[in-house]
Amino acid sequence: MCLSTIYKNELVPENMVMRNVMRIECKDGMVILTDLMERQMAIEGTLEMANLVDGVAVVKEAVV
Repeated sequence: MCLSTIYKNELVPENMVMRNVMRIECKDGMVILTDLMERQMAIEGTLEMANLVDGVAVVKEAVV
């Protein structure tokens, strides 16, 4: 199983937003994250980077 930790804007510990993410969906300007317990979080922005070997991804938050 490949689970990831998601960070907002840059890969630094203080920007971690969700752990154990099993699904990432990009839809209508939103990045929708779903973790192992089926909890969801939506972030307005784009998926900037995903490294599945290291289990990390970065979501670039939209500037409002």
